[in-house]
Amino acid sequence: MSGIVLAEAVIDRLRRRYPCYHETAYLFILSALKFTIDRLGEQRHISGRELAAGCRDLALERWGLMARHVLEYWGIRSTRDLGEIVFALVECGVLVKRDEDSLEDFHAIYDFEQAFDRDYPWITVQQT
Repeated sequence: MSGIVLAEAVIDRLRRRYPCYHETAYLFILSALKFTIDRLGEQRHISGRELAAGCRDLALERWGLMARHVLEYWGIRSTRDLGEIVFALVECGVLVKRDEDSLEDFHAIYDFEQAFDRDYPWITVQQT
C-alpha cells in the first residue's frame, strides 16, 4: 500500500493489543497521512479532522463505491476507529502526538454511510 511498511515487531504488537483492526488498516492510515500532507503541500501537524477527511478522500479515490466495505472489512466503521488506529500507532512509537491531541478529535466527524454511500460523488457520463 503505497510502499509503506511497518516492522514485523510493530505489526505483532498491534495484532496483540488491538485485534479488532486488520493490520492493513494501520498501513492505510499511514498512507492517508501522507496523502493528506501531500495534498496540503506542506509538512506540518495534521488535525484529527484533516486526517479523517484525507482518509475519506483516499478511500473514495482508491475503491470508489466499495470504500466503506473495504474499511469495514478492516474493522474501520467510524471516524472514532480512525482515531483509535492513530493512537495505537502513537503508542507503538510509529507516530507522535501533541499534548492537545485527543481521541475525541476523531469523534463523529462524519457518518460512514453518508460519506461513502449517500454522498458518493457520482460523475455524469456524457454520451457521444
